[in-house]
Amino acid sequence: RNLQFLDDRVWEKDLAVQKTSDMLSACRLRSKMLAKQLDHVDMEIEREEEAGNVAAVSRLQAMSSRLCTELEREKELELRIALTLKENLVEMWQIKTEQGKHNILHKQLQKDEEKLQMQYQEEKEVRIWKEKITALQAEGRRRTQEKREEEARRECEERKKKILEDARRNHEKAVCFLKQSMARIHEKNAKEEVKAQEHMERRIQAVLSLKTSIASNRERLQTLQVLNKAKALEAKKEEMKMREAILAEGGNAIREIFLHKRQQEHEKKKEAFRELQKSRKMEIVSRILQEKAAIHKQKKSQSPTKAIRARDFFRFVLLKVQVTEFCLKIAQGSNKHETVQNKWRVIPPSDLLISESIPQDVLWESGDEDTERDKTLLVPEFPGLWSRQYDLHKVPKEEDPSRLAIRAMRQKTAEKKMEELQTGVLHKQTVPGREHKGCAFHSKPSCIHFKDFDVGQIYKKKIVLTNASYSVNYCRLVGISECLKDFISVHFDPPGKVSSGMSCEFLVTFKPVINEGLEGEVMFMAQTGSFSVPLKCTVKSCILALDKELIDFGSLVVGETISRPISLTNSGALGTTFR
Repeated sequence: RNLQFLDDRVWEKDLAVQKTSDMLSACRLRSKMLAKQLDHVDMEIEREEEAGNVAAVSRLQAMSSRLCTELEREKELELRIALTLKENLVEMWQIKTEQGKHNILHKQLQKDEEKLQMQYQEEKEVRIWKEKITALQAEGRRRTQEKREEEARRECEERKKKILEDARRNHEKAVCFLKQSMARIHEKNAKEEVKAQEHMERRIQAVLSLKTSIASNRERLQTLQVLNKAKALEAKKEEMKMREAILAEGGNAIREIFLHKRQQEHEKKKEAFRELQKSRKMEIVSRILQEKAAIHKQKKSQSPTKAIRARDFFRFVLLKVQVTEFCLKIAQGSNKHETVQNKWRVIPPSDLLISESIPQDVLWESGDEDTERDKTLLVPEFPGLWSRQYDLHKVPKEEDPSRLAIRAMRQKTAEKKMEELQTGVLHKQTVPGREHKGCAFHSKPSCIHFKDFDVGQIYKKKIVLTNASYSVNYCRLVGISECLKDFISVHFDPPGKVSSGMSCEFLVTFKPVINEGLEGEVMFMAQTGSFSVPLKCTVKSCILALDKELIDFGSLVVGETISRPISLTNSGALGTTFR
C-alpha cells in the first residue's frame, strides 16, 4: 500500500510539474506579446507627437500605461509560477529518493505479484477443467432428459389416440341419447302448444266476458251517478227545509246543520267500526282454529319427552281465556279501546305449543323440581354476617377513655362543619398573626376555555382546584350558569376535607349543538364563601395580522425599483379570503 501511495504521489507531482511548466511557458508567451504591443504603442506615440495629434497621444499613453501594468502583472505571475514549479520539482525528487530507498521492496513486490498471477492462472485452468466436466455432465443429463421426453411424448400420443377413440364412442352414444331426448322435447312442445292454445281461448273468452261486464257496469255506473245526484239534490232540499224551519223557530241554523252533519258522520264511522270489528273477530277465530290444528298436528308428530313447568300450562290457559274475553267484547261492539293489562310475561308460541302437549305426570314432576330449586335457594351464595354466630351477651373490651374522648370531639367538630357548610354559614379562617382574604380555592387553568369547537363533537377538560386557604376547607358544586345548562355538564365528586395546599379535580364536558359563542361560570361553595370558575366557548374565527406596521423604503434614486415583502398571517382556525 505504501509503495502504491508513493507511485501515486510521483505521478501526481509529475502531472503538477507538467501543468506548471505549461502555465509558465504560456505566461512567458503573453509577456513577449505584451512587450511587442508596448513597443508598437511607443512607436505610434512618437509618430502622433510628430504629427501633433493630442487626442490620439493621450489615448495611446493610456493604452501604454495599461500594457505596462499588465506586463508587470504577468512578470509577477511568471515569478510565482517559476517558484511553484521549483517547489514541485523539489517535492517530486524527494518522493523519488524516498521511492529509491524502497527499491528492494518494490522488486520483491513485483516477484510476489508474478507469483500471484501464476497462481491465478493455475486456478483459472483448474476452474476451466471443472467447467468442462460439468458441461459434459450437463450434456449427459440433457440426453437422458431428451430420451425421457421422447418416451413421454410417445405415451402422450398413445393416450390421445385412446381418448379420441373413447370420445368417438361417447359421441355415438350421445347422438343416440340426443335423438331420444329431442323426440321427447318435440312431444312436450306439442303438448305445451295445445295447452297454450287452450289457455289463449280461455283468455279470449275472459276478455269478451270482461268487455260485456264493463259495458253493463258502465250502465250501472251511470245509473248510480244519476242516483247520487238525486240524493245530493234531496239532501240539499232537506238542508234548505231544515234551515227554513230553524230560522222560522228563531234558532241558530248554521250550528244545527253542523251538528246534524257531525251526527251523520259519527253514525257512518260507527257502522265502519262495526264492520271492522266483525272482520277482526273472524280473523281471530280463524287464527285460533289454525293454532288448534297445529297443536293437534304436533301432538301426533312429536312425543312429550321434555319436562316443562306447570305454570307454563296455566299461562296458556290464561291467554286463551283473555283471547275469548276480547272476542266477546268485540262482538258486543264496544267502541272504547280497551287494553288488557297482563301480569304475566309474554309467552312465545313455541312454549304454548309444547305446554299443551305435556301429560299430567310430567307437569307434576316439573312442580317437584321447582320446590327442590326453592329449597336450594335458601342457602346464600356468599357467606355473610348471617353465617356467623354473634353472642349478644358478650361485652367488648373497654377502650382507653382519652381515645374515646378525642374520637367524640373530632366527630362533633366534623358534623358541625358539615352543617355549617350545608346551611351556608361562613366563617373567617384565621391563624396566629394572619387572616385569609380572597378566594379559598384556585383553579388551574383559571378560565375554562373551549375554543374552535365543531358542532356535534364532544370536548372534555379536567380542572384542578387547589386549597389556597390556611387550614382545612370543604368544597361542593352549586351549579352552572343558566345559559350553559343545555351544553355543559360537570362531573365533581366532593372530596370531603381538603387540607391546605392539597387539590381535587372535576371534569367539564362540552357538547356543542349550535355554532355560537357562550360565556358563563361554574359555581362552588367553600367553607369561607362561594367562588366560581369562568367558562368560555368560542367558535372558529379568522384572526388576520400583518408582520409590519410601517413599510419603510429608505432613501431612493429616481428610476430605482425597491421591493419589500409583507407577511399576512391567519392565526385563527377558520380560513378566509382576502384582497
